[in-house]
Amino acid sequence: MSEARATRRQILARTGASAAAIAFTGAVSELFSGGPAAAAPSRRGYGPLVPDPAGLLDLPKGFRYRVLSREGDPLRSGEGRVPSNHDGMAAFAGRRGGVRLVRNHENRVTAAIPVPHAEGLVYDPMGKGGCTALELDAENRVLSERVALSGTAVNCAGGRTPWNTWLSCEETEDRAGTNGYTKDHGYVFEVDGADPRRTGAVPLTAMGRFQHEAIAIDPHHGVVYETEDAFDKPFGLFYRFLPNRPLGGTGSLRAGGALEAMRVPDVPDLSVVQEPGACFTGIEWVPVPDPSARRTPVRLQDFGRGGITHAQKLEGCYWSGDCVYFVSSYARVAEGSGADHFGQVWRYEPRRCRLTLVVVFGPSTDIQLPGESPDNITLAPDGGLMVCEDGNGAQHVFGLTRRGEVYAMARGRQDIGKPGAPEWGEFAGVTFAPDGRTMYVNCYTPGTTFAVTGPFVR
Repeated sequence: MSEARATRRQILARTGASAAAIAFTGAVSELFSGGPAAAAPSRRGYGPLVPDPAGLLDLPKGFRYRVLSREGDPLRSGEGRVPSNHDGMAAFAGRRGGVRLVRNHENRVTAAIPVPHAEGLVYDPMGKGGCTALELDAENRVLSERVALSGTAVNCAGGRTPWNTWLSCEETEDRAGTNGYTKDHGYVFEVDGADPRRTGAVPLTAMGRFQHEAIAIDPHHGVVYETEDAFDKPFGLFYRFLPNRPLGGTGSLRAGGALEAMRVPDVPDLSVVQEPGACFTGIEWVPVPDPSARRTPVRLQDFGRGGITHAQKLEGCYWSGDCVYFVSSYARVAEGSGADHFGQVWRYEPRRCRLTLVVVFGPSTDIQLPGESPDNITLAPDGGLMVCEDGNGAQHVFGLTRRGEVYAMARGRQDIGKPGAPEWGEFAGVTFAPDGRTMYVNCYTPGTTFAVTGPFVR
């Protein structure tokens, strides 16, 4: 076991927050290449954050941002207004050096601005969630912005496919008749940002109906890994989906497959594992009795002898090397978990059928300060990670180097609180252009999509 620590005192002195400390403990280098890094960049971050005179986004010196889209503005397609609650997102290569973004909108029935219903792209007429697609030129100027999926609900995160489509995940289990919905929700939808009508609004029912969060696909074998962010006990599960047509391209996931849930023998709750480097072999994958949860939510179903393994706040998920990594944002005994933590990253190695707790996050003092609750996570051009914070207090995009050093990459400045009680919207959907020159990130509320450019190390 190795240990890597970063003092928050240095970061917060630069960003204007109160002093505290945060620890990233564990074999951090393993997060980036499916194993220990042969070498790690010596550069630690990009310097202190510079206050933004416009009050939108603080960045290090030499970086700049462009606001691509804000909720309430007219969609360039003329279909209505830019919807609320900007969440998960992915960037794809566009035309002539440009970029195509596909962006989720985590809209519930109470959403201020729903995703407009576009012909041929509506799943449930009562759903207010969905996706929008932005086409950018090589200078990050918006060429088009349109609806890519509508009539869905609580579209939180998701994941990209090897054939360059987006899998948008509904983080809800609401049935038809609940909250006015006319159809069951809790599904995954495939979205082609280049031609949304090619994918339409078809739920991938075989992939399960539950409170989906994020997805990662094994690019070698086509296995789809899924996290579940259930809000109450028993908490969510970690799944794999074995497609009947693995890596078959757009539409192939509609051909069905088998959904299974992970069982770690003798570990019913991942939160009780506290030591980085803890390793479990003989991981079992148990068939889900009823993936569509017609009568019973999946996490409550009978998985037979040995039960199933749960975890609170399963969120980000990504593939690196020959492993899949997934994030538990936090666990709280007071909410029903077996132990407390402020964030874990787990690694599953399919070839060895082995699960390892790689990194444990967490402030060592005031948990109201930045740093707890890692959420969306992506690989960065310098070989490290960018992590969206989803906690209390100031909200940051944090970078994590291969040496385990933490630095602030961005801080949100849009105050959505009341007088005397400031509050900032979380970050979500961090992703990079294919050439690594631009970081795209969303502020959840007020819904804002930024393009950040500058001297990123590649």
